[in-house]
Amino acid sequence: MLVLTAVSTGIYAHGVDESSKAFLSDQTGQAILPFIYIGAKHMITGYDHLLFLTGVIFFLFRPREILLYVSLFTLGHSLTLIYGTLYEINLNPWLIDAIIGLSVVYKGFDNLGGFKRLLGNQPDTRIAVLIFGLFHGFGLATKLQQLINRDEGTLANLMAFNLGVELGQLAALFLILTLVTQWRRLPGFPRFALTANTALISLGLMLTGYQLTGYYLS
Repeated sequence: MLVLTAVSTGIYAHGVDESSKAFLSDQTGQAILPFIYIGAKHMITGYDHLLFLTGVIFFLFRPREILLYVSLFTLGHSLTLIYGTLYEINLNPWLIDAIIGLSVVYKGFDNLGGFKRLLGNQPDTRIAVLIFGLFHGFGLATKLQQLINRDEGTLANLMAFNLGVELGQLAALFLILTLVTQWRRLPGFPRFALTANTALISLGLMLTGYQLTGYYLS
């Protein structure tokens, strides 16, 4: 229900919300703390990023594995966030967000063992997480380019935004891990896991369909 509420309230705001624009409208030059705040806010309220992150760590039990996969995702989205913003890479935001929706579908399907049943083997999840992380970073870059002013503070503000994204991700990761760890202790966890990952696939398809519809109608 929390996920559905987040999606229903945020799905129509394809770009940067007006409150973020207003918050930064009077900022000139370096604005480290405001961009840290906006970066953290975007990650914590970014339902597409949170859904994918939930799918990634859903069946990870060892701290080393969690660290590895989260680091790959972080590396991917940091690279394209910085590169896409600095070099003003103008990718279509509808298509980028559609691919991000597909990343959620992929992880739910992967968690249910769909690739093993369909293809007989499972693609390397580490490579997939890194690649999808690159697309998530381009999604962040399309949002940041609506906020950042091209002046002497551009690089510092970009790094501050990226730092905020990572801080927001850490906070979200802590909450997700806490909830999933508690659910794992319940006898009904296998049934919950099936339902949760089926919901991930459904939500990912809904997000993808919405973004593709926006692309064809825009």
